[in-house]
Amino acid sequence: MINRSLIGKTYPPFYSEVTEEKIRLFAKAIGETNPIHFLIESARKEGYPSLLAPLTFLTTVSYEQEDPYKYLKDLNIELGQFLHANQEYTYFSPVCAGDRIKMESKLSDLFDKRGGRLQFLVFRSTYTNQDKVIVAKSKSTLVVR
Repeated sequence: MINRSLIGKTYPPFYSEVTEEKIRLFAKAIGETNPIHFLIESARKEGYPSLLAPLTFLTTVSYEQEDPYKYLKDLNIELGQFLHANQEYTYFSPVCAGDRIKMESKLSDLFDKRGGRLQFLVFRSTYTNQDKVIVAKSKSTLVVR
């Protein structure tokens, strides 16, 4: 069983520079074809200051940390023991190349199903840009076997 006293545990903020290259690579990887993710002229024509990050781009921010799986170590979970079950985003402002995003996360809930055979971890994250504007919030659910 996962230690329930860890509910509410926060992780140090992490900062990520959003670059044109990162946006283009991510957009290409997910099969995005909208030119606002590839051509600055197209993004500006739509009213953005630079390339617009695709909606799920913020998922990549946490993987840029020195130890992106620190929370697994804290919870004594091995990498092969969990699956990503759900991801939800609420967006408040666009994320564009040139932004500096601060990600703050915490373990917000732990619950189990099937008599404890499946344990669920819920992480909530807030993403703030360099102007201290909250651009998005996320809820990520993992299941541990």
